[in-house]
Amino acid sequence: MNRMRISRRDILAGAGAVTLANGRVALAREDSAYTRWFKYNADLERSWSFGEAKDDPNIVNIRALGFESQQGAKVQILYPRASSAYDTAISKLLDVFDDKGLRLDIEVVNYMGDPGLAKLALKRAEKSGTSLMMAMGSESTAWLWQAYRGGAIPVVTVCSKDPVSLGQIRNYDSGSGSNFAFTSLNMPIEAQMAYVLQVKPLMKNIGVLVDSNNISAVETQAKPVADYANARGIRVLQLAVKDPKNVREEIERMVRQSVAAMQRTDPTLSNSVFWITGSTSVFDEIGAINREAGNVPVLSVVPEVVRAGDDSAAMSIGVSFESNAHLAAIYAADLLQKKARAGDLHVGLVSPPDIAINFRRAKAIGLRVPFNIFESASTIYSYDGRASRINGVSVINKT
Repeated sequence: MNRMRISRRDILAGAGAVTLANGRVALAREDSAYTRWFKYNADLERSWSFGEAKDDPNIVNIRALGFESQQGAKVQILYPRASSAYDTAISKLLDVFDDKGLRLDIEVVNYMGDPGLAKLALKRAEKSGTSLMMAMGSESTAWLWQAYRGGAIPVVTVCSKDPVSLGQIRNYDSGSGSNFAFTSLNMPIEAQMAYVLQVKPLMKNIGVLVDSNNISAVETQAKPVADYANARGIRVLQLAVKDPKNVREEIERMVRQSVAAMQRTDPTLSNSVFWITGSTSVFDEIGAINREAGNVPVLSVVPEVVRAGDDSAAMSIGVSFESNAHLAAIYAADLLQKKARAGDLHVGLVSPPDIAINFRRAKAIGLRVPFNIFESASTIYSYDGRASRINGVSVINKT
């Protein structure tokens, strides 16, 4: 199977979604040391057992229930750190594996950004007969691509930015030719901005928020939108967080200053937007961004930044962590079942995009949403801030 693009509808028609009606993951009990960095949907405990590796809180062992006495195929998932995005992704991976009847013995390793610990995990995977590795996040993908390209164990990337933009693979039309099967969290910038320009057809200013330390977000999300806007005479304001210890203070100052700068060319601020990239440190501060942005719409490439209530982007157009993880799980299942070879698989792209809208936020700032975008949205929060559609499925709210 050399799948290059997969329909989001096809993905969502498979295993059930793990996201709850409020758009957040229901987390498991936090009664073990590893839960400081590893969280998952509590419903998964019906199908999987979770346990801390002996004397190592940075390793989690996961096994399919009912098969504890039998050794399933070994899978290692490499985390560079804790992330709410990874919480969503691991929950979806396990949900799809269960739906496909895969009885796996999974080791999740948090190497905490330390290449030495990553090397030890890689050696353990090779010695234990691991059938598949999964690189969780762009950092893990970049490290494994440098350290293990051409290795014996196939690797599937998940929650990772676009490998073509990052120079990891030549194009979307051929496989890696190695032991890697790539998936992408990105969508073509021209298609993405076409949606944004429907919302703001006379756009004059776009403030792009990114963590300058998140190289993958800078290269695959911030730079492309800046290049696109500059080529069309749209003023770009670069809001790059530099100090991870003072993210909120930096964001508040930069957004406040950007609003003042936007007013010089757009006095009513009716043709300006803020654009949040896939930097966890940035989108976790959505509340602060909204407060300083005032009536300037806050849009995002990350669908999960559209949430219940007021601490939400007004709209997002992109690929959700859940959709990407579902596609990565399909790739992983095909490799485990010997239906494909990693190097033959084209870059996994989700199309059309995941569109999410919070009408409570839109109303508060006077943002009008074109009807065709409303029709295309997979996730919608109504004027009371509660979910009315999640992953394309209507939600009934009982009061």
